[in-house]
Amino acid sequence: MKLFGFLSVRAIDIIDIIVVAFLLYAFFRFIKGTKATSILVGLLLFFLISFVSRWLDLKALSWIMNSILALWVVAFVIVFQPEIRNALARIGRQRPIKFFLKLEEVGVIDEIIDAVRRMSDDHIGALIVLQKNIGLKDIIDTGVNIDAQVNSSLLRTIFFPDTPLHDGACVIQGDKITAAGCVLPLSENPGLGITYGLRHRAALGMAEQSDALCIVVSEETGNISFAYRGKIVTKVDIETLKKSMETIIQE
Repeated sequence: MKLFGFLSVRAIDIIDIIVVAFLLYAFFRFIKGTKATSILVGLLLFFLISFVSRWLDLKALSWIMNSILALWVVAFVIVFQPEIRNALARIGRQRPIKFFLKLEEVGVIDEIIDAVRRMSDDHIGALIVLQKNIGLKDIIDTGVNIDAQVNSSLLRTIFFPDTPLHDGACVIQGDKITAAGCVLPLSENPGLGITYGLRHRAALGMAEQSDALCIVVSEETGNISFAYRGKIVTKVDIETLKKSMETIIQE
């Protein structure tokens, strides 16, 4: 097929262009709103300077640019390490096999909801992580092994003020409380305001790096929030939380 009467275009060329366009779109959509956006602008400016220096035959500047460009692959990996890690984690979470709560385990949801409601009423801070497909062994290893059936009373005991494990996160796998007192990665999202506390940043950080559902109860206000797939929803009521949990489980 001739394009504009002189360019020869094959079907495979059109497919190639579509695939590249999709990948570029997905990449820019992925980094939108993150610190990588401003870094990418800086890198593009750097490449523009390199191109102009070659075009104008600025030998000294071209030599400097060429020397730096030799290290651009390594620099790219270092600069975008968090984003690359998150992207690989998102790809990994697309597996069809479900390891999350089974639909018949409605009692698990009810126990969690009851615990969250009571802790919200009593202004007891909490951070609960529900594992999905991506394993959380590295997170579990930072806490204390519990290995107990999900139970509202036990959850409230874990997060009761001044108890040894109340400051960390509690990890739930299926119908088991696997560990408590766990340390989560903090989100580096520049869009987070100063109103977000440490638990909220930890919940969002976990949601950015895995497909886990993270539930937060604010100690100061009693407000309920949850983080999932790199986003956080704040100030939800208990019914909204329950419906969201049920929806996420069925994904």
